[in-house]
Amino acid sequence: MDTAIRLTKLSMENAFAVLNEVNKLNAAGKDIISFAIGEPDFDTPDNIKQAGILAIEQNKTHYGPSAGILPLRETVADYIGRTRKIAVNPNEVVITPGGKPVIYYSLHALINPGDEVLYPNPGFPIYESVIRFLDGIPVPMPLLEERNFSLDTEHLKELITPRTKLIILNSPQNPTGGMLSAHDLAAIAELAVEHNLWVLSDEIYSRMVYDGEFNSISSLPGMKERTIILDGFSKTYAMTGWRLGYGVMPEKLAELVARLITNCESCTNTFIQYAGIEALTGSQDSVSNMVAEFRQRCDLIAAGLNSIPGFSCKQPAGAFYAFPNVTEACRQHGFTDSKELQQYLLHNAGVAVLPRTAFGTKNIGEDNEYLRFSYATSPDNILAGLQRIKAALAAR
Repeated sequence: MDTAIRLTKLSMENAFAVLNEVNKLNAAGKDIISFAIGEPDFDTPDNIKQAGILAIEQNKTHYGPSAGILPLRETVADYIGRTRKIAVNPNEVVITPGGKPVIYYSLHALINPGDEVLYPNPGFPIYESVIRFLDGIPVPMPLLEERNFSLDTEHLKELITPRTKLIILNSPQNPTGGMLSAHDLAAIAELAVEHNLWVLSDEIYSRMVYDGEFNSISSLPGMKERTIILDGFSKTYAMTGWRLGYGVMPEKLAELVARLITNCESCTNTFIQYAGIEALTGSQDSVSNMVAEFRQRCDLIAAGLNSIPGFSCKQPAGAFYAFPNVTEACRQHGFTDSKELQQYLLHNAGVAVLPRTAFGTKNIGEDNEYLRFSYATSPDNILAGLQRIKAALAAR
């Protein structure tokens, strides 16, 4: 088949590739404990489900505006205004089928061939994938373990060139569980204003903070007019399969993103948007309970990982990921890298995790190995999975 060359520039999200492998092993009768997929193991709260059902019964099943229905855009504008302490107009809100389209469409609206985009590495692999797809130049910004997986803002200054167009931030982070400090955000904002750069701030885990306080770069002086906020419902409200997210951005950019939506999917599912209104305006008890549970699991998995010989894990500050350094474990057991270790654990321990390289090519000079654990699974699974890892490594 003769396909478009541009498609060779798009990469896969390795979490789904490992999920497919896990499903095949399960189908073959293998018992796999998975820490691979970044999806809450909670059900969507009943009030949100009922709002979606009611919207269907009320025939909210027709086309809507490409930018999203006005009631939801008004609700999002109010929510972001309160939580980020900025003034937001509904015309600055675009509703999308999940959070990923905010990445895809905003980069399409802003990036020309040859433009440089700075992105966190290790980081969500879709950032680099879309930059390359657009013939932009991806420039990795190393997240450093010794800085609790924050950036070296002095090094960031060196990465900015006359071709730099945009900086992508993610805090709390996937895959590290780290957060950018208020001090680092201020330094990044200063650079963005000085060099007239856009910032795409991926804040999908903003409600899942265990250590410190969530801060959005959009609230800093001179930043709202150059920031695209990405947020959504998948993680906070356990609505991954509903596919509902949003971007908050300057109105003229929002119009361009809505035009891209018109040309692709026409609009986001209408009745699901009414469920989104209920999610943001209804009871938040389910969110509080879920985050409290994740906080306990965070402590459990960090302590457990640090008890495995050769593993060293920073305490996650947010999201639901742990990112242990497994360099010594690889050395002790003869693994070339974390990918070999990941495969060994999958097939010999029945434990699914993701290797460092699932989140970007290693940075220049990076010589450590890491694994990502999603602790969006039960405490029993966490304890059993960690015990399996200990046993499998001890037996090697």
